[in-house]
Amino acid sequence: MWSRLRRFNWISFLAMLALVAVGTLAIWSAGSAREGEVFHGMWKAHLQTAAFGLALYFALAWTDYRRILDWGALPAYLVAVALLVVVLAVGSSVYGGRRWLWFFQPSEVAKLGVLMMLAQVYGRLDRTFRGRACDLGGFAGFLLAIPLVGLPCLLILLEPDLGTALALVPAVIAVLFAAGVWRKGLAALLALGGLAALLLLGAVYEAEKPGASAETQARVHRLVPLKPHQYRRVKTFLFPQAERTGAGWNGDQALIAIGTGGWSGKGFCRGETNRLKYLPPSVSMNDFIFCVYAEETGYRGSLALLALFAALCAAGVWTAWRAVDVRGRLLALGVTTLVFAHVFVNIAMSIGLLPITGLPLPFISSGRTFLVVVMAGLGLTQSVSMHREEIR
Repeated sequence: MWSRLRRFNWISFLAMLALVAVGTLAIWSAGSAREGEVFHGMWKAHLQTAAFGLALYFALAWTDYRRILDWGALPAYLVAVALLVVVLAVGSSVYGGRRWLWFFQPSEVAKLGVLMMLAQVYGRLDRTFRGRACDLGGFAGFLLAIPLVGLPCLLILLEPDLGTALALVPAVIAVLFAAGVWRKGLAALLALGGLAALLLLGAVYEAEKPGASAETQARVHRLVPLKPHQYRRVKTFLFPQAERTGAGWNGDQALIAIGTGGWSGKGFCRGETNRLKYLPPSVSMNDFIFCVYAEETGYRGSLALLALFAALCAAGVWTAWRAVDVRGRLLALGVTTLVFAHVFVNIAMSIGLLPITGLPLPFISSGRTFLVVVMAGLGLTQSVSMHREEIR
């Protein structure tokens, strides 16, 4: 017991607690400007969810991660896929997508299920199949990753939820790269993905630039594989001034909120963009909560928040580096990359560097399912740190 406690990663734990506290205050502030008990009490729900997540965190941290992966990786993956199928059939439709099953989002659960499955499969390269060594490195491992990752991603895209599927990609690439799975192919795949993104942006730009013909617009609409709301978001990203009172309203107000915060901010519950309801209640407490926080705490508070996220991610990378087996390294690296991807995309979206997408900011945005999933993932990472020297 004492040796486990000595290996407890206090930096990761304290950074997580600090982020939960900041998120509770940010949700309290965002809800204070809204009418109705639902918004006013969201900070309490966030705190209650964090308490449940903390209990789950300690339960997973105290249990050997190798035992969790041996007994839980495959069931977690299969349950996640089954829930994704069920939500497409009977899930609640919100903002044009079937993403909710009762009170939680299966797509968030699927993120952790996929990472656990990848860590279990690619972390046990010494297994044998019918008496022969089963080496999953190289091209064979890449082929195996296609159905393992492709099936849940396809189901998530059918909801549709492009942002969640894309957030999983960096974590999957990091895990496969660390496992030594056909690294040249992964690099080529990343290059092709970047080229495809540039081509998509170029096509939308050519279709929507001033003077573009109706024929060009119709051809691009027909060829670009985007839903109408996704196309509008890309268009707004490329031409923000053309949609200032329409689809670009949220992004424009987000920049105003962040910019007017100055160095030290306007004070707790004193952000004018939030209090005057320029940011709609549907986004101010989740997707754009960083803007509310930045307006009230300013550049100084934003740097402090980024420092907490940096400490959390650095602690995760350190845990992966110190892991004594491949499974622990892949699990810690996957969870850390997933958290980093969410932080990067959410804040980049808020300051106009990326198109608007519905990815929450870990620990800060209001969202019960994602908060529990992230805390569970960090609990598994803590287990890697605490149990790394135990041999099984």
